Amino acid sequence: MFGFVKLKKKVFKNIARITDNFFGGQNKVKAIVTTISYLFKKMQHIQWTVVAAGFIITLVIAGFYVFKPSYLQLMENKLYDVFLINTHMKSSPSTVAIVDIDEYSIERFGQWPWPRYRVALLLKKIQLAGALAVGNDILFGEPDGTSPVVMQKMLKRDLQIDLGFNGLPKELMDNDQLLANVLNTGPFVLGYSFVFQEGEMPAPEAVNLPLFKASQVRGAGAKQGREYLTKAVRVIPPLPKLLEQAAHAGFMNTLTDRDGVLRRVPLMISWEEKIYPHLSLATLLSALEGKIADPVVKVTRGGIESIRIGKTIIPLEANGSMLINYKGPSRTFSYISAGHVLEDKIGPKAFENKVVFLGSSAAGLMDIRVSPLDEVFPGVEVNATIVDNILNQEFIQRPDWVPGLELVAIFLWGLGATLLIGWAGSWMTLPVAAALGVGAWYGGIWSLKTYHIWVSPFFPLLVLGANFSILNLFKFWFSEQKKRFYRSAFSKYVSKAVVDQISDSPEKMSLDGEEKQITVMFADIRSFTTLSEGLSPTQVTMLLHDYFTPVTHSIIKNHGTLDKFIGDAVMCFWNAPLDVKDHQQLAVKTGFEMLASLVELNREFIDKYGVEIDIGIGIHSGKCRVGNMGSDDLFDYTIIGDNVNLTSRLEGLTKFYGVKMIVSGAMKETLSDPMRFQELDRVRVKGKTKPVEIYTIYQPSAQENDVLETQLQAYESGLAAYKAKDFDKAHGIFQTLCDQYPDTRINDIYRERCAFFMENPPGPDWDGVFTHKTK
Repeated sequence: MFGFVKLKKKVFKNIARITDNFFGGQNKVKAIVTTISYLFKKMQHIQWTVVAAGFIITLVIAGFYVFKPSYLQLMENKLYDVFLINTHMKSSPSTVAIVDIDEYSIERFGQWPWPRYRVALLLKKIQLAGALAVGNDILFGEPDGTSPVVMQKMLKRDLQIDLGFNGLPKELMDNDQLLANVLNTGPFVLGYSFVFQEGEMPAPEAVNLPLFKASQVRGAGAKQGREYLTKAVRVIPPLPKLLEQAAHAGFMNTLTDRDGVLRRVPLMISWEEKIYPHLSLATLLSALEGKIADPVVKVTRGGIESIRIGKTIIPLEANGSMLINYKGPSRTFSYISAGHVLEDKIGPKAFENKVVFLGSSAAGLMDIRVSPLDEVFPGVEVNATIVDNILNQEFIQRPDWVPGLELVAIFLWGLGATLLIGWAGSWMTLPVAAALGVGAWYGGIWSLKTYHIWVSPFFPLLVLGANFSILNLFKFWFSEQKKRFYRSAFSKYVSKAVVDQISDSPEKMSLDGEEKQITVMFADIRSFTTLSEGLSPTQVTMLLHDYFTPVTHSIIKNHGTLDKFIGDAVMCFWNAPLDVKDHQQLAVKTGFEMLASLVELNREFIDKYGVEIDIGIGIHSGKCRVGNMGSDDLFDYTIIGDNVNLTSRLEGLTKFYGVKMIVSGAMKETLSDPMRFQELDRVRVKGKTKPVEIYTIYQPSAQENDVLETQLQAYESGLAAYKAKDFDKAHGIFQTLCDQYPDTRINDIYRERCAFFMENPPGPDWDGVFTHKTK
């Protein structure tokens, strides 16, 4: 009995540590966990241990729900897509139509962009066919190059030819002006695009975009509505002469979720302290102009709540976005070819009382979006769907009370599963847990299908699954002996002495994960795919075995931990699971031993296989998360973190710089003589923004030292001149080095860079950092 109580003490210490790591050391949470741990020290039944663990798991899942990590948000979005696929309903005959610049139109009237006079003719024909409003899902941002007046200027500028157009009416000399005149005569809505990140492009001249004319109703404590909206930094507008004549305009931007799926669209965006409407909303308001009062935006303390247009209330998310209630895959709405409109192949009232959007489905022109119901969804149909949702009042809603309901469901499902697993027999646990899961699932479907309210069952299902799997795993784990577990986990990764320490003193290390300073090494065989093409699969296997054996021996001998073999690559690390003194030094020592053993190995490989191999090694030291990673059913003791990714990139750079080993600046600071460092570069590796200094290391013999020192001193003087922007001097030094040491890749790299900068001097903000675009 005493052994069982002692086991529970260790369990709750681990639970407390896990919770402390997750919540960042908040005192209240630590106090709760400590109190629970103290109370259960005196309890003699495993059920109470399960209840305590289940309560902690439920709290953790509730924390996930509140803070919504991106990967869980992604999974919840995918679940939403499944529900929408199973509950969507097509609209009744829609009052929305799409005029499509399709393949037929391109074949009949030529490639896009069309002359603006043809666009003007198309818009006029749509208007005469009875359209209430026409939204252009096309950005007319540049002058029409086919305008006679533009052609005159270009020919005069480029070829010094004065071109005249005899008999051409003055009105047809400027296609853009012709389109502007048409825009002034009807309910036409132009599209434009906002930019959300500062770029290198200069800001356009001041433009006068039509604002979203709406009043605001603000609740107690609410800020101005624009404060909650997505904020743009720049706009790409239509041509000013077009914008001046169009009564309405709207932005065409659609902000997708992280997985690239378009589930919601911002109906309003803030730019320069003003509010602008989405193209779909602007087109609808143009169609309703004169029939309703100005829209009313309702703002609460939590953000934007809704827009009222006439008697219709559009429910919105806090940032002004509307969940799109897709009616089906692409072409759910009526598509009419622009070519047929121009050829008068449609009825005279084809668009009577309809809101029309002009867009394209032609290959290479279509603005492609990914919807929950279709992977290739035309952007113009997104606009049509939004207007259809508003006109038919078929919205997907998430009222204020929904998050509270979901949070209550998390605790009900989590604690229900906990009590069930703690006290019920196995004959009851699975059926009741399955009933809870089915109830959450079909409850969400019923709510969405019947009331168009999205109540997500994701987190109740997550807490149910987490408690069911983890707590049952606890029961199994309690019955296992720890020494056998530790030996099984580490016997093939670290030396026997380390395994014995872990088995004898398990409290010295943590399998559930911790953050600590780790030295990481990646070693990869160069061009192994090409090399292995000339060998049989059996020979490849034997060669790798012969190579990996001394490599693994060197890692373990120097107190490293072998993480994994990745094809022909090796990943290993130092200072975990137990602390290792001078782990940076040992990692570099291992790298030199691997390179030294390769000399002897290559003699054998030439005799046995007729090939030689070469390797690249990357080493870096930094903070990593180390512990068991994976799923509940399959896990691996490994390390993760940004520093692991950086080490992999360093290994990949060895081929680029023509060296055997690359270490980071963080490694250099911890290493000592007799090593000789050569600074290679200051780089941004692929996928990273922060620059890092990289070095290679030499351990020359006494005979080699003088020659190497002479070479490196010349190299360092050239590098100093390069950093000082004295590219002429640096180029001369590196040219001399290239002549003296033609096989040294790094000299050639800097010679080429200096030649480039001599022709293209860098700006004053040049920091000498080289950005790698590939791994």
